[in-house]
Amino acid sequence: MEAVILILGLLFVAFMALGVYVSVKVIGAAKRGVDRTITQARRTVEETTLRAKSYGQVGVAGELAQLRLSLRTSMRATQEALQAGVAEDASLSESLGLFQRLSVHGRELDDELKRLEREPDRVTVASLLPGLKQRTERITHSAESLRWAARDRARQFADDDLAALNTQIDVEAGALRHWTVEEPSAGAGAGAGAGAGADGRGGERARGARAGEEGPEALTTRDPRAQTGYPWQKAVRPETTN
Repeated sequence: MEAVILILGLLFVAFMALGVYVSVKVIGAAKRGVDRTITQARRTVEETTLRAKSYGQVGVAGELAQLRLSLRTSMRATQEALQAGVAEDASLSESLGLFQRLSVHGRELDDELKRLEREPDRVTVASLLPGLKQRTERITHSAESLRWAARDRARQFADDDLAALNTQIDVEAGALRHWTVEEPSAGAGAGAGAGAGADGRGGERARGARAGEEGPEALTTRDPRAQTGYPWQKAVRPETTN
């Protein structure tokens, strides 16, 4: 009896521990989903604001907003392309590692541009714009190189797979048409038949005369099992008697 109570107690504790573990996992997943949604919403609002500033403002503020928008758009597109491709192509993991290192420089530049947007000394900010543009172009160029290289690699793999598939389909199509055999031309057969008819008319008359003298020839029928319906079917062998 004590053993049964002990086992029930252990089962109860195990179920409680499992319930707590599942609850923690569910809460953690829900929290991550909420955080992801909030981050996505914040990023969408910020990029919409940057787009409005880049088109609605002129001067230093508009140029800074345009640089930030170009930087963030290029980095996000490259990140999505690499993360989507690494699931199918493990060799992109090294490219993803390089992009993560590049993202450090991108975030530093974005933070600097964001601080300069609030800088009241527009003259100093305007003097820094050429260097900021050069840094932005270098980062976005590197990001675009990684993105297009990953896309070209995926496209080449798809082309190679399609070419191999076309070859296999051609081979299979040829195998499915294995019964097609080149038959002799009708003209050659007709010519041979005409020659044979011209040379053998006398013989046919003689055989006809002998047939009239000897009586009608016995009629025989073919074994229907020996007839083949299609050229690729085998003929049935005649039965043998012991």
